Amino acid sequence: MALGSERTDLLLPARLSVIVPCYNEAENVAPMVAALSRVLAGEYWEVIFVDDNSPDGTSARVSAIAAHDPRVRVVRRVGRRGLSSAVIEGFLSSSATYVAVMDGDLQHDEAVLPKMIAALDAGSQVVVGSRHVEGGDNSGLAGHWRHMLSDTGIRAAQAVLPHPLTDPMSGFFAMRRDLFIATLPKLSGTGFKILLDVVMSAPKDTTITEVPFVFRPRVAGESKLDVVVLLQFATMLLDKLTHGWLPTRFLAFALVGLVGVVVNVVVMQLARMAGMDFSQSQLVGTAVAILTNFLLNNRLTYHDRRLKGARMWRGFALFAVVCSVGVFANIGVARMVLHDVGHGHWDRASAAGAVIGVVWNYAVSSTLIWR
Repeated sequence: MALGSERTDLLLPARLSVIVPCYNEAENVAPMVAALSRVLAGEYWEVIFVDDNSPDGTSARVSAIAAHDPRVRVVRRVGRRGLSSAVIEGFLSSSATYVAVMDGDLQHDEAVLPKMIAALDAGSQVVVGSRHVEGGDNSGLAGHWRHMLSDTGIRAAQAVLPHPLTDPMSGFFAMRRDLFIATLPKLSGTGFKILLDVVMSAPKDTTITEVPFVFRPRVAGESKLDVVVLLQFATMLLDKLTHGWLPTRFLAFALVGLVGVVVNVVVMQLARMAGMDFSQSQLVGTAVAILTNFLLNNRLTYHDRRLKGARMWRGFALFAVVCSVGVFANIGVARMVLHDVGHGHWDRASAAGAVIGVVWNYAVSSTLIWR
């Protein structure tokens, strides 16, 4: 039987929407639709692929299947990136009673979906596919480094979560759509771990169930789990802990700024060891720190607005100018504070100047460079 030839009754709306955020997953689209068709036979369902304008033609693959299978839809996002925001857009495009999230890499076991639906029917509001309860397995996560990143994230999340979860880093879960709508205003929508965002934003009396699943080896595409994901995860945790008073993007920007300070000091010392005088070494250290900050901000802080090619170099030139102005703002504020509090409190003056410098750089960067 040809893919998509088995049609559901179009007069009945989907009871389950499976949201699949994807980037460069073209080879996985048809196998995923076929797998969902097998395990959800008899269920009224749809699958919504949310594609961040993949260069490998993922959207075109989905559209080709959707042309003869009304259960398949695609949301193609142009100029926007990020797994969490993709999931949110997928949820908002659904009118089903239940929504589920699966990665587009075929590592999540679709055979668990009927168990998730049954748990939701029984009264659970969120059902999480866990690799760390009895019957679950995480062996599909390749490499010691990725296991370490995942385990670190799990321990950090468990320390602050209002609900006990064995696998808060899971990207495989289902929930009632009405709970998502109620939680939506509190979501940060940043980073790659939407489950943590949902759980930390949901009411404390939310009923959460975990079901085991085996995390399978990747078949095609490329993994998104890296140290940048973990840093975004950390800033999202801080955003939740501060109840939004310190936005995720600002926290990431400030974190990058601290890295720049370390780079500046290290490069200055190396330059002085190489024979440069203080002014020369300071200039070299500052230049390298500005370049480092720009590259890290482009990769981490503004991942969803990342600049490429000629736009990246134009952005870097503007960023260097912005940082130079920030330095003058830093010095000016520090001198004013020092005048007010006295010369015995240079540390307070320096801190005040640094804060103003960071705020200035962040505000201008967000509005002029990464718009």
